[in-house]
Parts: sequence; structure tokens; C-alpha cells
Amino acid sequence: MRFEPVGIEIEVDEEQTVLRQASEQGLMLMHGCKEGQCAACKSFVLDGDDIELDRYSTFALPDYEKEEGFTLLCRAHVYEDVTIELLNFDEEMIRSGLPIVNAVAEVVSIGKVTHDLRHLVLKLIEPSEITFFPGQYMDIKVPGTEVTRSFSMASTNGRELEFVIKVYPDGVFSSFLDGQLTTGDRLELTGPFGVFTLRDAPDRDLIFVGGGAGLAPILGLLRSMAERGIDRKAVFYYGARTAKDLCFVSEIEALKEKLPGFRFVPALSEPAEGESWDGEVGFITDVLKRYEADLSGAHAYLCGPPPMVEAAMPLLASLGTPEKHIYYDKFTTTGGED
Repeated sequence: MRFEPVGIEIEVDEEQTVLRQASEQGLMLMHGCKEGQCAACKSFVLDGDDIELDRYSTFALPDYEKEEGFTLLCRAHVYEDVTIELLNFDEEMIRSGLPIVNAVAEVVSIGKVTHDLRHLVLKLIEPSEITFFPGQYMDIKVPGTEVTRSFSMASTNGRELEFVIKVYPDGVFSSFLDGQLTTGDRLELTGPFGVFTLRDAPDRDLIFVGGGAGLAPILGLLRSMAERGIDRKAVFYYGARTAKDLCFVSEIEALKEKLPGFRFVPALSEPAEGESWDGEVGFITDVLKRYEADLSGAHAYLCGPPPMVEAAMPLLASLGTPEKHIYYDKFTTTGGED
């Protein structure tokens, strides 16, 4: 398989998707959900037509686009030599990818940080450490099944992995996390995946917009900036429903000591009656619009529920942020959960 316009060739096996095989060979192609739902990996077939797709959403790839030659790399299996045109790519990032690994980790702790968010900490056993870029995610297998779920990491080192996970009623992983998983248990993981990583642009301001469990990769990026002494002007807009839905606030506020140009702006969309709150009120995109007027010199990172990401992207564009500098993780759901 050949990727254009970057001129990279890889060997592929028809049993695995193009995206998976590229990842195993250290190529960091643009992608999001790996489930054929978000369209982040949409590409165009320049040559070759013996391609089959696993089940996908026609919202991500409408029938007319498929007929025109578009495909989803996360769903595509190829059976002959193929040339693919990458539509959304960063050549430097493609070549900086890390091969995915299979790992076993032990549960260190499970914390209930809000009514529907859990803080899961795992210690790697085999291997004892992995390399990843802050902001990436891992696939975690539900023991006793072939089911996996993808969760972004809030951690910055490859020995102990932290996740902030939203639980859903009757969700496969949620039920296991809340009902069975305990300290000392072991889990199988695969990764790292994802391109929600900090681009090297010291002259650019940073806008982070998150909601719910979208806190995790943004927290990972902020922690990494503090550890590395990256002193870029940055603001984190975080949306929650009520004050009880906020978490990690003290740690995020404390990051200001190491990140002098950093501001944190949490907002509540539905503050509970009688609760003490003197911060911003409204949807986080509305708050962003009130605070910002010109973001033409900024890089923006969005992570959270699809409605939030879908509302934030055109807003950021209207404020001047170039589309190519809007990076996002839009959560998709499978079987009722992320």
C-alpha cells in the first residue's frame, strides 16, 4: 500500500484494517474512533479497487462518497496493491509514530470523582513501561470477552497510566468497572493510539475546550507542558452540568504555578438550585465566545461529547482559528458507552 502525497509504502495483511497495520508499523495516521463513525481517517482511493469495509456509519462515509472513491482507513481491508491519498495529515507526525504494543497492567486504584466519572489508575506489568505521546489513548479489554473500549490517558509517563472514564447505565465496560473490577486485578491493553497530541509551535497560543471525560487527554497535555517547561499562553475551557460534575479543579488551578500563561475557565450549564457557584454559567461554547474575539494565532484542542465538539469547531473557525489547527477527539459510543 502506498500513501500519497507523502510517498510512504507499507506491507498490508488483508486480515487487518489499513489503520491498524499502519499503526503497528509506527505510522501515525489521522484517526479518531477506529469504529467508522467519526470520519477523521477518511481518505481517497487513487488506485486499486479491491477494498472491503467493515461495518461503518454512513454519516462518516455517505454512499455517494464511497462511490466516488472515498474510504475509511479504520474499516478498510485491501486485497491488492492500492494507492491512497491522505486528506487530513501532518507529514512530520506520520513519521513520528510509535508502534502499538500489547500490555498487561494491574489496577492500582479506582476513584469515584463525580457521580458518573471514575479515575482509574493502572501500573504496567508486562512490559513495565510503554512509550506514548501525552493525549493518546489505549484500548482496554473487558476480561472474559473480546470486547475492547478506548480511553484517553491523563498520564504523562509510561509506567503508571491514568484514565478518567465516564460510566453509562448497562455499558459493557461501565458495568465491569463499577461492579467487578478491584485493586490488584489485571487488564489487557493495546496502544497507544490517537493524534490528539501537542504540536510543536511555541509562537502559537493554545485553546483547550473539554467536557466530561474529555478532561483526561487535556489534563495529560497540561501536565506534560508543566513538566517540560512549555511556557505558551493557554486557556482551558471546561464545561460541566453542575458543580458536583467538576473534578481535578485543585490540580488544574495549581498548574498555574508552573504555567504562568495558563488560565482555567470552568462553566456550568445547569447549576443546581442553591449550590454556591460564582463562576461562568452556560454552555462552554457560549462562554468561549464571550471570552475570545480573535483566535487567528491559536491552536485549538477539543475533547468531549460530539455535540460539544460539533458546536465548538465552527465557532473556533468563525473566531479565526485555521481549520488545520483545530485538533479534536470526538467521543463516539459503542453499545451504550465510550
